[in-house]
Amino acid sequence: MTDFQPTDRTRVRRVANRASYDRDTIYSILDDALVAHVAFIAGDAPVVLPMAFVRVGDAVYLHGSTRARMFETIAGGAPICVTVTLLDGLVLARSAFHHSVNYRSVTIHGSGSVVAERDRALTVLRALTEKIASGRWEAVREPNEQEMKATLVVEIPIVEVSAKVRSGDPIDDEDDYALPIWAGSVAIERRYAEPVADARLPGDIEVPEHVRKLTRR
Repeated sequence: MTDFQPTDRTRVRRVANRASYDRDTIYSILDDALVAHVAFIAGDAPVVLPMAFVRVGDAVYLHGSTRARMFETIAGGAPICVTVTLLDGLVLARSAFHHSVNYRSVTIHGSGSVVAERDRALTVLRALTEKIASGRWEAVREPNEQEMKATLVVEIPIVEVSAKVRSGDPIDDEDDYALPIWAGSVAIERRYAEPVADARLPGDIEVPEHVRKLTRR
């Protein structure tokens, strides 16, 4: 697979050495992230909303109510921007100015289109459910016809895209390295706690293995 080509909208200009247009890097960040922030214009005002999403092939997919303002807007082909960020650590420098964070992020510019074919929309919903918890789709009731009619699945092709990644130590001014101040980084790790049963769940239903696996990631 070839790398993505930067455009005027996706070329990273600020600290450009942290930019990546590598397809594998971009896809790995998208696949690891659970929430995307979706920006669009509603009327004459900008709006940004957090949403669960999934990547399937060379596109990302969103889903929501057919009556939601966002989906009414982006389903018509309005320009949107999708961003995801994975926070990997705190970077503590010798000066306040150079404090930072280690992170991996992706920005996608484009527009969306409705996935009208029912079977294809169902495939996307399955992929989203499996991304949240692998093995979950086979354990639950699939969406019924009424639920499918009330749900809009939107596809955003991954064409104009870039990643930006920071890792490693703080970058201080050369004179500050002699200061007697602790500097370094503190990793941030994503961890799943023990499952807590629904209050209305019968006591004889045990936690399934695919949920147990979450806590062992």
